[in-house]
Amino acid sequence: MASGLPNRFLTPEDLVEMFELPSVATVYQWRRKHTGPRGFRVGRHLRFDPSDVRAWVDSRIGEAA
Repeated sequence: MASGLPNRFLTPEDLVEMFELPSVATVYQWRRKHTGPRGFRVGRHLRFDPSDVRAWVDSRIGEAA
């Protein structure tokens, strides 16, 4: 993942691209299982705050160490 995240809320498609995931279904599965980054709804659209994504990545790296 690049060191700088976009200066906007991220979409599930952004996460698929950033983490080279198989599909958007993976992002929604993470959400159902409460294992992925914290997301929020804007109407019917799911969005992610870049700082929450960074915190999630950092926590995953910490678990792996």
